[in-house]
Amino acid sequence: MWLFDLDNTLHDASHAIFPLISANMNTYIARVLGDGSTPATIEQVNAARLGYWKRYGATLLGMIRHHEVSAPHFLAETHDLADLAQMIRAERGLARMLRSLPGRKILLTNAPTVYSRDVMRHLGLQRHFSHHIAIENMHVHGQLRPKPSKLMLRRLLRRHGVAAHRCILVEDTLANLRTARQLGVRTVWITQYLRMSDPIGTAPLPRMLKRPAYVDVKVKSVRQLPARLHQLR
Repeated sequence: MWLFDLDNTLHDASHAIFPLISANMNTYIARVLGDGSTPATIEQVNAARLGYWKRYGATLLGMIRHHEVSAPHFLAETHDLADLAQMIRAERGLARMLRSLPGRKILLTNAPTVYSRDVMRHLGLQRHFSHHIAIENMHVHGQLRPKPSKLMLRRLLRRHGVAAHRCILVEDTLANLRTARQLGVRTVWITQYLRMSDPIGTAPLPRMLKRPAYVDVKVKSVRQLPARLHQLR
């Protein structure tokens, strides 16, 4: 069974989508952290975003825990992208690549359902996935547990009746790959759309991206997967 991430894995979210989501997120967090009339400064916003991302794996979890933010409201506001179709950039041949890979394919994304379904529709890839798991579907024991949650991933594997070693996670985010590998899931790291190593765009990636030990296969593009299958068996 294959678990595919969406943003910066199946399409280039860093080109135009992530910058707009980031700007929306800054506006939202500034409003929440402000005093009711004056928004928080960009320094305060960046500190919160980076701190919560490092501590919880997702800024949203910190906003929920420390500021009682509504997850649906946060996701709707930050992913309000009127010109989504014009912002999408992706390679040709993705459908053909997915057809060539043996086994079930599940979309596993920390993005919200409405946004991720829209992206998949524009990419024309919906029919190649048996399930679409967005962040709203990642609750465990009543708590939101997005990637890189081990609890969420264990529950997903149990629900689909698949042993960890028979599952492959295809991702751009190393933290998610690291957690999956700790559970025994095989891992593929996609690197071509990576721009920064933090969510606020202040930490450039090193020029040479070395493959960590917990990554089984490192490829630039998902289109290289069929040629690397022998390394995942």
